[in-house]
Amino acid sequence: MTQRDIRVIGDPVLRTPCDWITDIDDRVKNLVEDLLENVDQEGRAGLAANQIGVGLRAFSWNIEGEIGYVLNPRLVDVSKDEFQDGDEGCLSVPGLWFPTERAWYARVEGINLDGKEIVVEGEELMARCLQHETDHLEGMLYLDRLDRATRRKAMKEVRNLL
Repeated sequence: MTQRDIRVIGDPVLRTPCDWITDIDDRVKNLVEDLLENVDQEGRAGLAANQIGVGLRAFSWNIEGEIGYVLNPRLVDVSKDEFQDGDEGCLSVPGLWFPTERAWYARVEGINLDGKEIVVEGEELMARCLQHETDHLEGMLYLDRLDRATRRKAMKEVRNLL
């Protein structure tokens, strides 16, 4: 297994929107392999390419024993009237968890390594993961979604980490 270092808050790659994948070449195939191998660890629900230093639109997930990936994901639907407000954490913000409101349901469309369109959707934890990882690909962290008071507290704790 190729163990990849996780980029942490403060690294510019996490704040840079990822590029669309235009060619599925060996580099992309190796990226998917790395994403799948590195998300398959205890306590990991998802992993975006930029979290391992690659600025391409791809992420993997590990939710309730299901491991998968998607290339060029686009968040195309979320529930507009059902929300969840649980603690959320991030490998790129190690050790910190804060209540983060997310839609109860989410749907992502993208492609697989064969270039075929795929749909990934789910509720609760899977929905949270899909929203969290697509945010990463846009250069956002879950901290950006916190309410004002919680964000102030979170950023103070982040400064203590750095």
